[in-house]
Amino acid sequence: MKTVSPYLGGVDTGANARKRTASRAKRPAAQLGALPLTGVVRNPRSHRNRARKAEYFGHNAIVVAPHSKLELEHALRDFADRGVGLIVIDGGDGTVRDVLTRGAAIFEDRWPRILVLPKGKTNALCVDLGLPTHWPVADALDAVRAGSVTVRRPIHVEPLDAAGHRAQGFILGAGVFHPAIAAGQVAHRLGAFQSLAVGATTAFAVLSALFGIGENRWRRQFGMRILAGPEQIEVPHSGMWDGQGRYIALMSTLDRFPAGMHPFKRQPNEIGYIAVDAPTRRTMLRAARIARGGGDETTEQLGVHQGSSGEFVLELEDPFILDGEGFPPGRYKLSMGPALDFVVP
Repeated sequence: MKTVSPYLGGVDTGANARKRTASRAKRPAAQLGALPLTGVVRNPRSHRNRARKAEYFGHNAIVVAPHSKLELEHALRDFADRGVGLIVIDGGDGTVRDVLTRGAAIFEDRWPRILVLPKGKTNALCVDLGLPTHWPVADALDAVRAGSVTVRRPIHVEPLDAAGHRAQGFILGAGVFHPAIAAGQVAHRLGAFQSLAVGATTAFAVLSALFGIGENRWRRQFGMRILAGPEQIEVPHSGMWDGQGRYIALMSTLDRFPAGMHPFKRQPNEIGYIAVDAPTRRTMLRAARIARGGGDETTEQLGVHQGSSGEFVLELEDPFILDGEGFPPGRYKLSMGPALDFVVP
C-alpha cells in the first residue's frame, strides 16, 4: 500500500495555497473550525487523478493509496483503530463501492462521515448527492466544518450459494446491462464521460435493440428471477417472448442519475427496481421517456415493471454489475445497507 504521506496529502504552496485562501475568505468564520482526524483513500487510477499529485487535505489527514482490496481493508482497519471522524473517498463510484464493501465488517453501522470527491468517469453517487462536478478540496472541507450532511443507504449484496462475495454499492444491473457497461467503456475510450457517456451508451443499446445493430445480445432475454420482500413474491411478468426471462433489471437506492434519468418509483428506505421483460420496439421507442420517469399506467402493459422493496432475492443465469464491477451468476440476497452520513455542499 502506497502511503502518500503519513499526515500530509501534498505540499501547500504557490497557486493552490492562494486559491484555498481566497475560497476560505468567502466562508463565514463560524465554518472554519477544526477538522476531525481524516482518513483519505485516494485512487490514483481514477479518471481525474491520473498523472496528478495528491491534493492537500490538512495537517490532520492520513492519506493512503492502496494497490489492492486487501491493502484497502488494512488501511480502513487502521482508520478505525485511530478513531478517524471523516473518511474521504478520492475516486469514482468503483472506489466508493470498494471502500463500503471492505469497510462493512470493520465499521458495521458506526461509520464516520464520508466525503466523496467526484474523480471517476460517471460519479453517479455524486450526481445524486448534488455535488459539483469539480469540487475544490478547500470548499469540500469547509462543508465538513459546516456539518452539512445527507443520509444514503447502499444495497447490501449477499450470495446465497457458492458464487460471488458480499458487497455494498448503489447501482445494480442485470441482463443487457452487463454488455451495455462494456459499450460504456468504449464510449470512455472515445472520450465521452459523465452524462455524455451515459447518454451515448443508452442510445447505442436502444438503437441496437430496435434495428439489430451489433450482436444478438442486444435482442435477447436473460435468465433471471426477481423475488421481492420477505415472502419472496416474484415481480410480475408480462409473458412476452419466452414468458420467463427478462431483458434488463436495474436496482438502486438512489433517485437522481446522470443524463437526467430517474427511472425508479422508490419508497423511502427501500431498494427501487425497474425490470423490462423484452426489447420490443414499442418498449424501446419509449425507453428514453421511461428512463426519465415518464412511466404511466400503460408501462406495465409494455412489460416494464417498477416498484421498490426492502429486500430481494435475485436468481441470475448471467453475470451482473454492481457499481461497475462484474459478479458471477448465482442466487443473491439484496437488502438495505447501513445509513451513511455523506458530506454535501
